[in-house]
Amino acid sequence: MKWRKLMSLRRLSHMPGQCWMYLSSPQVSLVDKLLFVVPVVLYWVLPDVMPFVPIDDIGVTLIVMGWYVTRMERKYPSIKMPPSGGKR
Repeated sequence: MKWRKLMSLRRLSHMPGQCWMYLSSPQVSLVDKLLFVVPVVLYWVLPDVMPFVPIDDIGVTLIVMGWYVTRMERKYPSIKMPPSGGKR
């Protein structure tokens, strides 16, 4: 069930916006923001740290982003994405 939720197209399409919302929110602590930024930047700069892992940089970013968004949703339930779109 967890993999199904993580890999759903709807979830993947909303993750970048949710991630940016948490990274730009003043309510989220700097330590929590660094939990996403540091591993991703290190893997993008130093991909040879794990030389025999056949995961591309964007794959690592998406995996960490999924973990990060799920963690932030549990830790900061008061921060919600504004509804997309609107009535016309």
